[in-house]
Amino acid sequence: MAHKFVGQRTSRMEGPDKVTGAARYAADYVLPGMAWGRILRSPYPHARIVSIDTTAARALPGVVAVVTGKDFPYYAGRAIRDHAVLAVDTVRFVGDRVAAVAAQTRDIAELALSLIEVEYEELPAVFDVDAALAPGAPRVHEQPKSYAGAFSHPQEPALPNVCAYMRWQHGDLDAGFAAADRVFEHTFRTPTEHHGYIEPHAVLARVDADGHAEVWASNKSPYMLRAQLAACFGVEPASIKLHNLHIGGDFGGKGSQMEAPVAYLLAREAKRPVKLVMSYTEELMAANARHAARIDIKTGVRKDGTITAMQVDLKFNGGAYGAYKPLPSLNLHGADQAASCYRVPAIDIHSTIVYTNTLPGGHMRSPGCPQTMFAVEAQFDLIARALGMDPAAFRIKNVLREGDASPTGVHWPTVRAAQTLEAALRESGYHERHGKEPNVGFGIAMYERGVVGGDSSCRIELATDGKITVLLPIGDPGQGTFTAVQQFVAEALGMPPAEVGIRIADTDGLPFDFGVGGCRTTYAIGQTVMNAVAALREKLTPIAAKALGCDAQALSWDRGCASGNGRDISLVDLAARADGPVTAQVYEKLGLFPDNADTNFTAQVAEVQVDPETGQVHVRRITSAHDVGTIVNPEAHQGQIEGGMLMGLGFALMSEHRMQDGQPLALHLGDYKIPCIVDIPELKTVLLERPQGPGPFNCGPIAEAANVPAPAAIANAVADAIGAPIMQLPVSAERVYDLLQTRPARAA
Repeated sequence: MAHKFVGQRTSRMEGPDKVTGAARYAADYVLPGMAWGRILRSPYPHARIVSIDTTAARALPGVVAVVTGKDFPYYAGRAIRDHAVLAVDTVRFVGDRVAAVAAQTRDIAELALSLIEVEYEELPAVFDVDAALAPGAPRVHEQPKSYAGAFSHPQEPALPNVCAYMRWQHGDLDAGFAAADRVFEHTFRTPTEHHGYIEPHAVLARVDADGHAEVWASNKSPYMLRAQLAACFGVEPASIKLHNLHIGGDFGGKGSQMEAPVAYLLAREAKRPVKLVMSYTEELMAANARHAARIDIKTGVRKDGTITAMQVDLKFNGGAYGAYKPLPSLNLHGADQAASCYRVPAIDIHSTIVYTNTLPGGHMRSPGCPQTMFAVEAQFDLIARALGMDPAAFRIKNVLREGDASPTGVHWPTVRAAQTLEAALRESGYHERHGKEPNVGFGIAMYERGVVGGDSSCRIELATDGKITVLLPIGDPGQGTFTAVQQFVAEALGMPPAEVGIRIADTDGLPFDFGVGGCRTTYAIGQTVMNAVAALREKLTPIAAKALGCDAQALSWDRGCASGNGRDISLVDLAARADGPVTAQVYEKLGLFPDNADTNFTAQVAEVQVDPETGQVHVRRITSAHDVGTIVNPEAHQGQIEGGMLMGLGFALMSEHRMQDGQPLALHLGDYKIPCIVDIPELKTVLLERPQGPGPFNCGPIAEAANVPAPAAIANAVADAIGAPIMQLPVSAERVYDLLQTRPARAA
């Protein structure tokens, strides 16, 4: 069915406010009598706090509150509450919170921090997963299972510093390896990565004398933050109102509580509003980051390249706390997607989140997925070359086809992995151009992603002048939900999208929403909004039936018009006949994973050129083929693909948050590298549209499709160009140069 508004290129509705400065972010809000908060952070990766003397700080004119963990031993977190709002007796990473100050100005607050005297006793520390899991390793937490929200798996290994463990099994592993002609074992490593969003974390809190509080925070999941604050301080969620704000970039990093508990505590004790804005140095020192990982893979294959079994052991560096991970299992969902685009008859996946004395790991665009896919796809290239096969031929032999189950036994209604792979190979010119130029390489990688759900709510209002306004429970960090909702409502009601107003509710204004993330918002918010449209029509049905002189059962709707008794009546006319505004509010209970869940496939081919004298990698082109449902807004859809590819390029080549003895080496964006405009290669997108999709008008996910396979495709292309395996990200010029010096001589 042809659509009038869905599928059209429309401008972003919030765009003008953002580019003119009219949009307000958390740091822009000011309240009367507001104080500034600052946080004293640990200089040590692991130490016992012997004493804290705040006398001089409290005596400084202009200081209105000084708080420490000893006085206020609260703990916060998304699923597990293992991170003290302020360290009670132990600091566990460089940047951990020790004390906080509120003062009349930011400068006074900074001066007050310098007056706080802390005596530490340094403790042994562990910085990577190998050291942390070794027998006799220093414990980051003495009793990690004692925290509220701690998770235990019945098969969890008896090792030190395990935060969480999960396992996925399917098929007969022993039989699979017994059927193999060859078995390959490799180890891969990926780095810690910061999100690189423009807006640092900011929060403004006010706590009234009666205990009621208001919070303005750069947080994409305000209802969840409200629950986290309530659990932390032992108050009712209804006593806290979160204001839903514009967010200056997210990529998974704006879903945690971050410094909101500190602002709440300072505001409560100071008896006045307090604002905290992290500097970018604090962001790089203390904000949650993508987990570094070690991935060990054992794969069995027959001589013809058929995969018979895989064993995948992922160890993620979770940093000092698990408090920044939202899943009750405290794990990363990317682990169970290992090789999920390929036929693997038997698989055994282990995923361990490991405590270390480094900055805490959180969620970043497809958490766990880029690490996992890099390791799997890099090993596939190693196996293919060892068997004398072209890497493309190896994948074509093993890629999922219609009717195949995933390695973990999931049966999807639609499987277009093979078509997507073939499209990427064809459009990239892989078969014609691969191996034709010296120092030029091609790399391939795949990924699949479905939507996730989670409860949501919204309200739609038809005013007496015929104008439609939709009240939503989330902000728009950049994914384009507001514009998509405009298009959905416009399509359903037969009115131009520009005539559909969007307002954001605070947490008192609507019942609940799960928050932005996981390719859920267009699906979940979209379903909720479409049900609200249906509810609005139901409320208008008696008015329409009366106006048209027919029974309600004889009424039919076509977009914004009701028809009956041979006549039509428009939405505007119905609004004028109503006694006042007509509203419909819905609360949609959506499972985290939809019933009969489907997935969408992505295949990418990267083409790179390597300078043999310096090791510098130039990405010439990335071809990205996507199996997609209905595209709601082609401009926004393409923007998600291009942004994702560029983020994946950063993880592949440069975005490494390096640590030395737990100390971040880059504390500003001049040193911490993310891609800029000069790094952008030619990007070619191939779209394989289909009429199936879980969302309104059969739309599907796209936001995390392009960033996941890109690092693997680029790394494989570099390995192809230099004739040496890439076992570790990022593929920096220094690392490539070292490989060039030590590689075996290549055949002509």
